[in-house]
Amino acid sequence: MKPPTIKHASLILATAVLGATALTGCDDAADAVHAQPAAAAPTAHPTEQSALQAFYRQKPTWTRCGEVQCATLTVPMDYARPENGRTFTLPLAKVAAADPAQRIASLVFNPGGPGASGAGYLKDGGVSSFSARTRARFDIVGFDPRGVAGSKPAVDCGSSDATDQDEPASGDTATSVYPRTDADRNAALADAVRQVAACKAHSGDILPHVGTLDAARDLDVLRAVLGDQKLSYLGWSYGTYLGTVYGELFPERVRALVLDGAMDPSLTWSEEALQQGKAFQKSVDDYAQQCATVVHDACPATTPDGIRKVVTDLSARTSKHPLRIEGTTQRLDETMLLTAITMSMYTPEAQWQDLSEALRAARKGDGTKLAELASPGISTQDSSPESESDPSATAEQAPDNSSVAITAVNCLDHPHPGDPQPYWDLVERAHKEAGAIGASTVLAELTCKDWPAGQQQPHRVHAVGLPPVLVVGTTGDPATLYPWAQSLAAQLPGGMLLTYKGLGHTAYGRSNACVTDAVDAYLTDLRPVPSGTTC
Repeated sequence: MKPPTIKHASLILATAVLGATALTGCDDAADAVHAQPAAAAPTAHPTEQSALQAFYRQKPTWTRCGEVQCATLTVPMDYARPENGRTFTLPLAKVAAADPAQRIASLVFNPGGPGASGAGYLKDGGVSSFSARTRARFDIVGFDPRGVAGSKPAVDCGSSDATDQDEPASGDTATSVYPRTDADRNAALADAVRQVAACKAHSGDILPHVGTLDAARDLDVLRAVLGDQKLSYLGWSYGTYLGTVYGELFPERVRALVLDGAMDPSLTWSEEALQQGKAFQKSVDDYAQQCATVVHDACPATTPDGIRKVVTDLSARTSKHPLRIEGTTQRLDETMLLTAITMSMYTPEAQWQDLSEALRAARKGDGTKLAELASPGISTQDSSPESESDPSATAEQAPDNSSVAITAVNCLDHPHPGDPQPYWDLVERAHKEAGAIGASTVLAELTCKDWPAGQQQPHRVHAVGLPPVLVVGTTGDPATLYPWAQSLAAQLPGGMLLTYKGLGHTAYGRSNACVTDAVDAYLTDLRPVPSGTTC
């Protein structure tokens, strides 16, 4: 599985973000000193025919749900035919500005993915990722993009249970992450065909409509519905691509864009996959080198070379003899092992401890902890009667379809060849340059071979009239590489690059006061970040 590019891997690992700011009550933006005038749908833009006016003029009804306020947004399924009655209904969540008298506007965010739930992120306490200064001046607004999580409809590729029942309940069968023989390649192709067929069977009518181009148009409807003449936005990881596309479509409607953990829209699918595989391989080397500094005695070996050997040995072992997973008939194969390792590179300070303990257990033949890191939804215990009889435990949680949503959006956004040979050629190159991790990263793209084609093509940003945009890049980011941030900042008119020297994925909300202060000053006061600023 390709590592999802999200803000924090803790979203996937189901680690709750601690702390939530109390609500100050209903939104009183109309009386706020710094509130912007209410925004209707401008009529000048060619995408806004008269049929779109009803969507732009929605009045959301905000109700309390836990520690946040919730509402919904209706958007047309097909912007080329907004009058046909087919729509997506998107969940919204909001934490109102802590200082209403100094409120500037709404700050809309996307936590990444594609496939992460913005509404769910706030419900889980994600507002703590924003500084007190930002929370005071903005309503923090999250949403589920079309097809994601609580979106209705949402991408559905069917239950994995049927697939699991077709797999051996035990034994030594493993999936190859580096298919070299015809048999291995035919098996990989057959698996990809099954995945696409399942998605088309369950969600075929919406798959052409879940791409970022349409999601960016949804973002503009949301801006207007929130009452903002111009958008203030913070995107992490994939959210940077969504923000970039919005800036290209609606440059005159941007107030401030923060793009943290940048995607580079000029890259092809093959360039992106190859570079990301190499970056994750380097991050595993960083883990081996710096494990003792971060988690001390918990490391799976006492030296960097020893840690590298643990990973290499387990990779070879699980490729032939998958490890047992307690409480389930599934087995930890090499694919699941590499997924657990790469996903643990997103936030070293929060994840390396668990990874180290999981690797130690795996050396003894127990793959349970690694399986939980690779697939947090895996059931290693029977459901308890208590959890089944308490509907309130899950009433506020939308279904997590992130694993299929990331495929649906990525395949639509990035054109892929329909011939398998380019994939095999790239797998060979990736294996030479980044080992099994590189090969597995490329192999994950095979599902896109038969996916519906989207309209987007790799290109350099064209956004005449876009105000200065702040791009944040982390030098040791394995999921969205630092050179991508450099490239995006150079493509944007007036692009400003803020560099965070460190490991892990993204910077704002998990790095240091230097990054926080620079981002806050830009968001609240539109203060420029000087060229070459490094934290």
